[in-house]
Amino acid sequence: QVQLVESGGGLVQAGGSQRLSCAASGIVFSVTTMGWYRQAPGKQRELVALITTNGYTNYVDSVKGRFTISRDKAKNTVYLQMNSLKPEDTAVYYCNAVMVSTVYWGQGTQVTVSS
Repeated sequence: QVQLVESGGGLVQAGGSQRLSCAASGIVFSVTTMGWYRQAPGKQRELVALITTNGYTNYVDSVKGRFTISRDKAKNTVYLQMNSLKPEDTAVYYCNAVMVSTVYWGQGTQVTVSS
């Protein structure tokens, strides 16, 4: 059974930093593209960042230069380091895994950035 368990969300002031973690189990991590999505109230879920098995990364324009995605193969964990947070980063953040065309989602973790 595939499980993606996010942690690290919470309340942070604008300009602050936060790191999200997603521990994956039940998947072959070495062949899985991992990503972070977010969904703000009243908005569609959007891709924030992804990292492929060979380390290629991609980011939505609004977080480039502020967020960094990384993966630890030994721990089957993907991270999202978020710096210089803005109120518009407030959303539920979801971990995403794509393995052999099958998509898996975590339960989501709330990130709230206060102004």
